[in-house]
Formats: sequence, structure tokens, C-alpha cells
Amino acid sequence: MIHSSPRIALGLKQNWRQFALLVVINAFVGGMVGIERTVVPLIGSEVFGIASTTLVVSFIVSFGVVKAFANLLSGQLADRWGRKRVLILGWLFGLPVPFMILWAPSWSWIIAANALLGVSQGLAWSMTVIMKVDLVGPKGRGLAVGLNEFAGYFAVGLTAFLSGYLAGRYGLRPIPIYVGVVYAVLGLALSVLLVRDTRPHVQLEMANHPKEESPLSFREVFALTTFRDRNLFAASQAGLVNNLNDGMSWGIFPLFFAANGLGVEKIGILKAVYPGVWGLFQVLTGPLSDRWGRKGLIIAGMWVQAVALMMTALTRDFGWWLVASLLLGLGTAMVYPSLIAAVSDASHPSWRARSLSVYRFWRDLGYAIGALSAGLIADTFGLPWAIGSIAALTFLSGAITALVMRERLTAVADHVSANHSTG
Repeated sequence: MIHSSPRIALGLKQNWRQFALLVVINAFVGGMVGIERTVVPLIGSEVFGIASTTLVVSFIVSFGVVKAFANLLSGQLADRWGRKRVLILGWLFGLPVPFMILWAPSWSWIIAANALLGVSQGLAWSMTVIMKVDLVGPKGRGLAVGLNEFAGYFAVGLTAFLSGYLAGRYGLRPIPIYVGVVYAVLGLALSVLLVRDTRPHVQLEMANHPKEESPLSFREVFALTTFRDRNLFAASQAGLVNNLNDGMSWGIFPLFFAANGLGVEKIGILKAVYPGVWGLFQVLTGPLSDRWGRKGLIIAGMWVQAVALMMTALTRDFGWWLVASLLLGLGTAMVYPSLIAAVSDASHPSWRARSLSVYRFWRDLGYAIGALSAGLIADTFGLPWAIGSIAALTFLSGAITALVMRERLTAVADHVSANHSTG
């Protein structure tokens, strides 16, 4: 039975039903991206006969730019309209995407579909993150983010594998894309019928939090998150580079593996292992960041990713590529929830949603920068050079984080304050 006015409390245990529902919904959000990880780059090269790597990865550029600006807008909309309305809006933008890919008569349709997907992901995924952080309060932010990102990226990996398998059996279209139709319909239905807004939970947390002397404008929050606060700057640049290498791998890896003789099913396996490991291990790395701190996991994770990318570029064997995919997923799992939790730590509850939206703006702009720069490098110097260049940049980002970020023992302090406030 659903009560019309449930008692508002903070914590995972107190809000597990809504939390679990949002985990399921974010799995559908992630699955929408998963249908494209294996199949869409190959549709560009094999169905539409596009020879230019830069042009093939143009669909990721449209996705990344639009998603970045949707992220930037999402925090403002969430504070004004409420989280649930923005989540539903995100699904409404996502609903046409699989149909456009199914029926696309030209590559421009794929680019347009990915622009809509970018809006959908920017709004819907942002809301699932923000709502989970709202629900758990200051205790266990790393766990909350880890579970959210686990659901999303495990679904990316599972769907990448499934779409690769279906493409190997039935062709690149239409069968693999039907999975996306199911995700979009179910995600929208659950969001409309069962999700409750979490702004009352934010108000409860603010009651136990020191008040700001004066509210910050969005411009001030943007400046703080981008460069004025050293921890928020470190997180933003690391997030940008993390998704820069993900954008590169999304567009370049299928072409690189195919050029070295792999069939679509084996490419699907490699494209599934990376986000699958990324998703699965966030269940562990998120809580570990609550206990051990954020900084060490972020630095180590960036460097593990760099090693994995360089291994991919320098080898020509499926076994080594599989190991590299495992390492790339592990490194990303170390980084992803730790960065979101670090931004949440450094933000006041009254502007946390806006700060997270700015962080996600810079992070997801990395998709576009990574795909475009890797495409240009690949067209000029070759696919291995594109992968190796991004590996070097990923290592540099980890070094910047080591120099700039200060470890905040917020996790320990939050555990103590949360225990006092709830018990």
C-alpha cells in the first residue's frame, strides 16, 4: 500500500523501496546507451559505408555535447520543477531514439537520434543520481552513487553484449534495437507511476546542516565547481578526462578491433566486459570511498585506465584486449562513484544539485571531446595512435588530481553526524 504522505527520513534503510526503484530505472537509462556501444559504429561503417573515422564517431559528439548541456540544465530544473518531473521529461526525450535508429535512412538520422539520447541521458541519469543522494542523506553517499552507477553501467555492458550477440545472429538492424524500445517504455512507465519526488528529503537534510549566509547564484556555483574550489576543479577535470577516454573507446574500439580481424560477436564481448566490470565493481568502490576517502581511489583509477588503454593500443590479441577491458572497467569503477561523492562532499545541500549538474556538464563534455579528438588523430596517424594519446592524457589527469585535490574526511564526519541526527 502506498501512503499519500509518508514520513520523511534520511537513509538507505528508511528509503529502500524508492531507492531500489530508482536503481531499476537507471538500469533502463544505461541500457539505452548499451544498445549503441557495439552496433551503431558498425552501422556507420558497414550499413552507410562511411570511411572517415571522424564522421563515424560524429554521433558520439552530438550525444556528448547535448548531454553535457542537459546535465547543466538538469540541476536548475530539479530545484525549480522537482526531480520527478525532470526524470519523466528525460524519458520522453528518449522514447523516439530506438525507433529513429531502426528506421534511419541516412547517417544524419543517427546523429539526430543521439542528440535526443543526450538530452534524455542528461536529464534522466542526473535525476537518478541526485534523487539517491537526496534519499540517503550525508551517510553513505559513496554507496548510493556506487549502486546507481552499478545499475546504469552494468546494464550498458549487458546490453552491449546482448546487442552484439543479436547482431551476429540477425544483423545490425532491426533485432538488436528492439531491446531499446523495451527499455524506453518500461523506464517511462515506472517513472510516471511509482517514483516520488525527493525534495522533501533535501529540506530535512538542510534543517540539520549549517545555513549559508547568502544563497549562491548559478554563476557562482558554476565558477566554484569549475575552478574556484580546488576539490571541485580536480573532480571536474578528472571526470572530463574519464569520459573523454570512454567516448574514444565507444567510437574507436569497435573500428580498431574490426580492423584487426575480430567479428561482431567478439567485439560485443569486449565492449560488454568494460562497462560490465565498471558497473559491477562500483558496488564495492562506492562504499570503499566512504571508508578510505575519495582521492586515492580517483588517482589510482585514472592510472589503471591509462595502463589499460596503452595495453589495448600496443597488442593485437583478443586475450590481451580482454585483460585490458577488465582493467579499464576496474579503473573506471574506482573513479566514477568517488568523483560524484567528492563533489557531493564539497557542496552545500542548497546548491548540491546545481554543483553536480556542473560537474556532469564537464564530465560528459568529455564524450564529445574524446570522440572528436580521437577521430581526428585516427584519421591522421591511425587508430593505435588515437588510443595511445588518450592513455597519456588519462595518466596526466590522475597526476593533476594527486597535486590539486585535498582529501576530505567527510565520510567519517558524515557517519558521525548522521548517527547523532538519526539515532
